[in-house]
Amino acid sequence: MVQKFQSPVRVYKYPFELVMKAYERRFPTCPQMPIVLDCQVIKDECLENGAKRNTSRRCKLAVDAPYIFKKLIGVDFVFFLQTNYLDMTNRTLSIEAVNESFSSRIEIFERCRYYAHPDNSEWTCFDQTATLDIKNFFGFEHSMEKMGMKQYTQTTLKGKEIIEFFISQLKEEGIEHVERWVPPLNGPKSPVSGENHDILLDGDFIARNLGQLSPMQESKLLELRKMLDGVDDLERMPSYQTILRFLSARDWHVSQAHAMLCDSLKWRREHRIDNLLQEYSKPSVVIEHFPGGWHHHDKDGRPIYILRLGHMDVKGLLKSLGMEDLLRLALHICEEGIQKINESAERLGKPVLNWSLLVDLEGLSMRHLWRPGIKALLYITETVERNYPETMGRVLVVRAPRVFPIAWTIVSAFIDEHTRSKFLFYGPDCEHMKDGLAQYIDEEIVPDFLGGPCKTMIHEGGLVPKTLYKMNSLEDHDDDTPVASRAALASASASASAGDASSEAKRLSAAHQHDHRNLYKTVELKAGFTHELLIRNSDPKSVLTWDFDVMRNDLHFTLYRVTEELPDKHDAAVSYFDLQDFAEGVNYFREEPTLICRHKESVQGSHVMHHNDSYLMHWFSPSGAQLNLFYEVLSSANYKGSMTSLQSAFSSNSSAASSCQSR
Repeated sequence: MVQKFQSPVRVYKYPFELVMKAYERRFPTCPQMPIVLDCQVIKDECLENGAKRNTSRRCKLAVDAPYIFKKLIGVDFVFFLQTNYLDMTNRTLSIEAVNESFSSRIEIFERCRYYAHPDNSEWTCFDQTATLDIKNFFGFEHSMEKMGMKQYTQTTLKGKEIIEFFISQLKEEGIEHVERWVPPLNGPKSPVSGENHDILLDGDFIARNLGQLSPMQESKLLELRKMLDGVDDLERMPSYQTILRFLSARDWHVSQAHAMLCDSLKWRREHRIDNLLQEYSKPSVVIEHFPGGWHHHDKDGRPIYILRLGHMDVKGLLKSLGMEDLLRLALHICEEGIQKINESAERLGKPVLNWSLLVDLEGLSMRHLWRPGIKALLYITETVERNYPETMGRVLVVRAPRVFPIAWTIVSAFIDEHTRSKFLFYGPDCEHMKDGLAQYIDEEIVPDFLGGPCKTMIHEGGLVPKTLYKMNSLEDHDDDTPVASRAALASASASASAGDASSEAKRLSAAHQHDHRNLYKTVELKAGFTHELLIRNSDPKSVLTWDFDVMRNDLHFTLYRVTEELPDKHDAAVSYFDLQDFAEGVNYFREEPTLICRHKESVQGSHVMHHNDSYLMHWFSPSGAQLNLFYEVLSSANYKGSMTSLQSAFSSNSSAASSCQSR
């Protein structure tokens, strides 16, 4: 496989003639490049009255490889042939180098150019390209590729440093200017070249707009940029910042980044994303009930977006907006973020490539893990990660309650590892939180709701009135959670079938395609009867979670831990508490206090099962009721975090306010 490398343009702020005088001092050796042992001139000719000079050298280079490798290939040094073509009339130097050693097994070709800057004749430009084609090298092809990349990186980094060093040396000797070459009065004049030196990308631009990149990263950036020239239906060339983000998201694999970026550009065109900032108008429900907004900048110049997730009525927003409009809102925020990133970079005069997210979780409870809401969140997360990679620089999660690790366990599985590493978590301890925030945010802009002095324009969130709901089919079956779940599933299916259904289905994760009809079990309880579920736990520190709705009359719910083996129960009318010798404090213990759940209340909760015992979920109906129930166990292997207790929470279907009580 042929490896290709290309450097961006390096600009020396010195005239071409002075740079050439410095360049000559590199030979035959220089201390900055100890790998070059010797350079012998094998041909040197002047043409056209000195206007042109062609020089060929045979260079001896040390093999920069482990000792055992050098012993295996039987050499300590290799030879390269270098030919320089100097044109003083057109102020250009072209350099070509090929390997002489092992030329039947490896082909190395390098081309470098020095030339006068096209826009400033007092400056000099330099660029470099190289190819490495390893055909057969004693089974060490991969090792040779790695050494080739290492050598390219070292020579690229050293090249500008060496020229700067010798220019400084010339200045110390009193040589600060070299006259331009002029032809003899009576001599024939050399033709002036019409060659156009197109500066695709220069090093100063990279440092100013993209930050510090390694030579290999610069090379891959240029490679991907050139690949985009071959895209036929490209309406607008993406910025270098965008190209850099997609490369970084694909770990600098150019072909993968190219495929990802082309898919994203097609998606932007199909959904008119480039016009989103001009065309999008926030619905009134977002203006009045969405608790998020932009708030100043962090210490690195990143714009900050604040989301008070614990104050968000997830169910109300989703029912009033729908999946696609909620996605549209998220995309508008992303587009605003990119705009603000660019404005901040221009204002500060330094690279700013992403924005920060501050998430306030005060008020978060299990009700936020409403299944259609989680489904919508995962759908939005996947869409954003595919099309806005590496735009999130840091995520500060503050006032994380005990219930948060459950939500994080579910959501983090759909966030790539690199993005997860950007999350920083702070609990409800105010002093610890303030000390943590102080590392990233100036004290004067800490929001007032976190104890800081700065007021925000962010809405408090709160309950979305049902009069704003669009998805009325969900409300028509308020008493029947499975029906509501079927409606959510139908909505997702309709979305997937619009347009290219097959490709959309491939992109949706298993969580998106989960059949909600099988999640909830409906139980009819007669007056005075109980419903019990026995969970035999063999995984200490696994987490039991539950979500149930109560209809028609009150229910009493309790969680017990049982220390003795219980038989399987075949009669639903019989309770385990009817067994002989079944005594509280002896062979069973109350793990959660009894919770009285009212008509139309939705109850969510979780409990860390520390013991290798059985756990009994127990519902009692004094007057007869309907129970719509879902529960699951999160294994200790998949659940990461430490909780001493996770408490139950309940909310009323008729008043799903953000201030859910916690017990």
